[in-house]
This record gives sequence, structure tokens and C-alpha cells, in this order.
Amino acid sequence: MSPSPAHSIESKDEEKSIDLTEPDTPSDTPGTPSGKYAAPALTAIDTSMQRPEGALGDAVLRVLRIRMGPAKLDLDAVATQPSVWDSEHAEEYKKLLVRSDWENIEAFDPEFRWTWREEKATRRVVDWKIFLWVCVMFSALNIDRGNLSNALSDNFLNDLKLSQSDYNLGNTLAKLGFLAAELPSQLISKRLGPDRWIPLQIIIFSIVSGAQFWLTGRASFLATRFLIALFQGGFIPDTILYTSYFYSSRHLPIRLAWYWISADIVSIIKNFLAVGLLKMRGIGGHAGWRWLFLIEGLLTLAIGIASFFLMPTAPAKTKTWFRPKGYFTDRQVKIIVNSVIRDDPGKAGMHNRQPLTVKMIFKCLGDYDMYPLYLIGLLFGIPGYPVGNYLTLSLKSLGFNVVQTNLLNIPTTVLSIINLFAITAVSELVNNRSFISMAENLWMLPNFIALVVLKDPIQPWSYFALATVLLAYPYVHAIQVAWTSTNSGSVQNRTVSASMYNMMVQASAMIGANIYVESDSPRYFKANKGLIGVIVFNLVILYPGTYFYYRWRNMEKAKKWDALSAEQRKEYLDTTSDVGNKRLDFRFTL
Repeated sequence: MSPSPAHSIESKDEEKSIDLTEPDTPSDTPGTPSGKYAAPALTAIDTSMQRPEGALGDAVLRVLRIRMGPAKLDLDAVATQPSVWDSEHAEEYKKLLVRSDWENIEAFDPEFRWTWREEKATRRVVDWKIFLWVCVMFSALNIDRGNLSNALSDNFLNDLKLSQSDYNLGNTLAKLGFLAAELPSQLISKRLGPDRWIPLQIIIFSIVSGAQFWLTGRASFLATRFLIALFQGGFIPDTILYTSYFYSSRHLPIRLAWYWISADIVSIIKNFLAVGLLKMRGIGGHAGWRWLFLIEGLLTLAIGIASFFLMPTAPAKTKTWFRPKGYFTDRQVKIIVNSVIRDDPGKAGMHNRQPLTVKMIFKCLGDYDMYPLYLIGLLFGIPGYPVGNYLTLSLKSLGFNVVQTNLLNIPTTVLSIINLFAITAVSELVNNRSFISMAENLWMLPNFIALVVLKDPIQPWSYFALATVLLAYPYVHAIQVAWTSTNSGSVQNRTVSASMYNMMVQASAMIGANIYVESDSPRYFKANKGLIGVIVFNLVILYPGTYFYYRWRNMEKAKKWDALSAEQRKEYLDTTSDVGNKRLDFRFTL
């Protein structure tokens, strides 16, 4: 079949035209992309999912010399990817999925086309003006929740007369605060808008963190641990949901990798910073750890205040009285909005300040298709917490001084960054989440076996080397967060599922914080043997089981969808009460 004559689509912002050849494949022939609505095959638009390099978020692929698509790319070719908006049922989808009060409605245009060159330039602007500041805000959170490990090296426990049990309880309360705040924070964010709620969160937990300068003992230590976490809980899913407004699922995992890499970078910086701040011990008659909490709290407070002015509401709402030109040109706004909505039509189902109803919440909580990912969130990270929580105390007990202990935390962070780069790139390259996510547990297994079989007494540098390698595992949390977001299928479900997944992660951290007990010290043989059992369960049952479950669900959906005629599909779209990932035309990411 030969293509029909090309249409010329002219941009109002630029005096140029783009040729777009009509598809030569029938529009009612669905594809089955994972994590998306089944889209028609459009040969003229689909340029084999070519991806130009150059944006900040894609640098990981560039560094590793991995190209997602042909080596040569015509930057002036049409970049618009196929979606349900190109099918003959586009109007039905529009009525079903797009709200009239969606904040980006004026930029939505199913007929809009753009080139790879424009997409590349636009994505670079989004990286620098939106995503970079998201990473800065995440850095503020990681400074205030991670500086306790630096304080421990400066006689913190002895100064406050705290025991190891008190320290464990403080970590547990912090995880409990995180867990308790996850879903409420998401609900507040949906009501106020993340551009208001996230800066407010930073300001509140920064004030509490800085107030640790005046800690007096066990009660104040436990109270501040809980309160900091209470106002940090929900921050991560809040920022990820916000970021998803600007990026398609194809570009989000790489950005989330950078998101967590920023935490590692901050960890390196704060360890160097701690070396200087802890030397302030004696100034004004106060311990160095007190100055550490106060100064870093003031730093993150400044970030929180700045965030009120640097976070726009949505891609189409960046103009304000102090930023009259906005962050993007009108054409860039249309590229951002339409690339996102073509990738995930469900993102037009709620506006940015629309609260979830109680009925919506319970319906999302009952989404059984998300339960495998929640179970992964609960179990995958447990083995890493005990060694990480006790690294500083273990190094101190082995004879390393304050400066050495803080500096010896840096190598594992550097190695973690490298591994996070690599695992995310591999995940994108092979387009797999379930089996790639096994890498973290696979990495830890031989290291835990070594911790069990090495004889006593373990030499200080031997333990440092082993702990460093173990904690340098390829962190797959970024992959799994994007996986959860993609498989949610709607804004409502994405809001709740992001919270539920992170609640499971916090529950995992609570378990991990209490695995190493004083009676099993200093080698924790019993605990490490139990952790080996958890790792084996994850590798043999949990991850493979999740893969085969989603594969089975996709086959069942495809069987029913493919059996429908064009008229029956139209009737289904007009009458169905199925939403999000329950729709017959939705496919889960594997």
C-alpha cells in the first residue's frame, strides 16, 4: 500500500513546515506497548523509537556509549511517536481521558508534530530548568535525613547518653514517620499542588533539623527523628509525580537515576563538609555535631524558600509575575505536553490541584495488579539497611578516627553512582524491569556469604573493603519507582501507588533498622544468615513471579482486545467503566 500525500504542518512559533506522511497501516490495528494504551502502528511517524543524545538526563547512555536506536539520526525527521490519538477512536479517547479543566489543555493538540532536533533542545531546557532543581530539593532532604551518620562519628551517642537500642529506636521512629506520612502527603500535594506543598515540606523539616542543635537527651532525640521524617515522608513520590508531568515514561527512568545519583553526590559533599563542621567542637562551648545540624538546617531552609519561586505549576503554567516570559516558548510547551500525553493519555485525567475522593483512594488501594510491586518494595532493600546503618559505628569500633570514618564513607558512594548509571542504562537498553531489578540482590549475595564465612577477628581494612563493595550495589529503586508509575495507568492510581510503594520501602527500612541487635554483635552472624535467606527468596521467587504475572495479565488483555472488531472497540471506549490499568487496551511493563 503506498502512502497518501503528505500534509504540511506549520508552526506558529517558527516559520518552517514539517512533512508528515499519512500512515499506511489501518488505524484500528493495535500495537501492544508495555505500560501504555495499545496504539496503532504508524509507519510514517514511528521512526523506530530513535532517541537523540544530548539532554542532561540521557548523559548516562552517552557516557556508556549506548545508543537507543540507529547510530545515525536525522534530527529534522518527525519525532512524534504513535499513540491512541492517531487512531480512528481518537475522539472517544479524548472524551474519556481528557478533562476540560486540565491545566495543560490549551497546549494539547493531537495533530501537532515536531522534530527530533526540537525534542532534543526542549528536553535539555526541561532538564536544566525543572529537573535540576528537583535534584537540588532532593539534596536538601538527603542532607537533613543523612547527617545523623556524620554526627555519630563525633561522640554523639555518648554526649546525649544514648545506647545502641536508643539509636535503633530513633531509626525505627524515623521510618515510621516516613511511612505514616506517605499517603497523607500525596493527598495534600494533590489538593494544594506539588509546587506549593513540596517547598513547604522542605521549610518545615529544615527548621526541625536545625533545632537539633538544642538536643538534650533521649526524648528530644526521638522526637526530632520522628518529626523530621514525618515532614519528609511523601516528598519522594510527590517530586516523582511532579517530574512525570514533564517527562514521558521513556525518559523518566534515566532522570530518576540522576535523581538518586544526586543523593549520592550530596552524600560525598556532606561527608567532606562534616569533616570541617565537626571540627567546630568547642566553639561557643558546643559539640561539633550541634553546629553540623544547625548550619546544614539553615542551608536546606534556604533551598525550601527558593523552591516557592522556582517550581512552576505545570508545563503550560510557567509564567508568573516574577517570571513573565516563563521557562519555555509556546512551541516547547506543546512539545512537552503532547509528548507526555501521547505516551500516557491517563495523565490528562486529573488537574494539578484536584483532590482524591475517599472512593478513589479505596479503589486504588484495591488495585491487585500493583501488589507484586508493593511486595518487591517491602523485600528487595532489607539486606542493605543493617550494614549501611551501622557502617559508621562499625568503622569507629574498629579503631578509625572521626576524619577517617567520614572519609571512608565516600568510596562506596562513588561506586554506587557508577553502578546506578550502569544498571539504569542496561534496563533501558533491554527494555526490562523485572529481571534487571534482580541485580541489586545478586550483587549483595556473595558479600553476605563472605561476612558469614570469614573468621574472627576480622581485620579493620578487610571489613572496610567488604562493606564498601557490599554497599556499592547497583541501586534499582529508581527503576522500580518508574516501573510502579508506568504500571499504574492513571493519575489517581499513580498518586496512591507511589505512596504505597514508598510505604513498603519505609516498612522495609524499619525492619532493616532492627535486624542487627547488640546480642549478635559484633559480627551479626545470625542476622546475616537470615538476610541471605531473604535475598534467595527475592531472586528465586519474587522477581521471576512478578514478571510472569504481568506477562500473563498482558496475554489475557490482548486476547480479549484482539477479539473485538473495530465497531466493538469503539463501543467499548464509549461505554466502558474500566479505568487506568484495568482497561483492555492497557499493557503492563515487564
